[in-house]
Amino acid sequence: MNRFLAVGSSTLRARQKYSKSNSIFFQKKNSSSISDSNNVSTKHPNSDLNPPINPSSIKTNHTSNNTKFTHFGFETVPEQSKEKLVGNVFSNVAKKYDIMNDAMSGGIHRLWKDHFIRKMAPLPGTKLLDVAGGTGDIAERFLNFTSQKYNDTSSSVHLVDINPDMLNEGKSRFSGSSWEKNDQINFSLGNAEDLSFIPDNSYDVYTIAFGIRNCTHIDRVVKEAHRVLKKGGCFMCLEFSKVNNPIISEIYDIFSFKLIPEIGQLLANDRESYKYLVESIRKFPDQESFANIIREAGFFVSNPGYENLSFGVASIHIGYKL
Repeated sequence: MNRFLAVGSSTLRARQKYSKSNSIFFQKKNSSSISDSNNVSTKHPNSDLNPPINPSSIKTNHTSNNTKFTHFGFETVPEQSKEKLVGNVFSNVAKKYDIMNDAMSGGIHRLWKDHFIRKMAPLPGTKLLDVAGGTGDIAERFLNFTSQKYNDTSSSVHLVDINPDMLNEGKSRFSGSSWEKNDQINFSLGNAEDLSFIPDNSYDVYTIAFGIRNCTHIDRVVKEAHRVLKKGGCFMCLEFSKVNNPIISEIYDIFSFKLIPEIGQLLANDRESYKYLVESIRKFPDQESFANIIREAGFFVSNPGYENLSFGVASIHIGYKL
């Protein structure tokens, strides 16, 4: 049995005003619902950004009576279009992703991730599957932890991301590192909703940090996580959540909707992508609802099933495969 088994009104008006005046915070960074390179739109001739895709035009021009819809930020789009839309966003932000996260959070995302790894507390030889691993910051923290605490060279990470631009940033992070030389890190282009290239019962720990909210079918992602984990394996998700304190929530909304897109424009010349990232946070299930999705996938989840960070701006969710 894997050892991880043992680890035991004003705001609404502001949101309505925003959604009416905009067509469409950070993290994930690495999306697990991002299209492959063949689906990424042609680069704009005068910039490094993909030209914005109009979700409304996709909905109007490419639907039938049997079309299923989902959300892309505050927009409603056909399910089959979401991957391309999200892929466009993350291809745009890939090279500036870590810098933008620091600027928008004052570096607090680093503290959340450090705590995430300490909570995992991996032992030597742990096999980690890091899905929507993007630029590799979770994988790097994991390998640093086992190396510094145990002088371990047997732990390994399989980093999976569906976006080739994000995946390339991850590869660059580890290029020439001792972990690369020791074959402790490998990379795959793949969709978190379908990890059919990974056998059942293969990994000790599955992580997905700031990526699952970008997926079209969250329940499929969690079910795939359950399949690929060993008995006793641990599912860990770090994701933005719901702030329940009304005063903090109002401040958070102002910061998110007013400042983050402007920071994106200033540092990355890309306001629209960061509007989407803010909106995607608001569309993600609340803590209790997501904990129930994890339970329904077959995981054991102890009550309440999550730990709030920074008043619920983010949360860590954990489940165990029995």
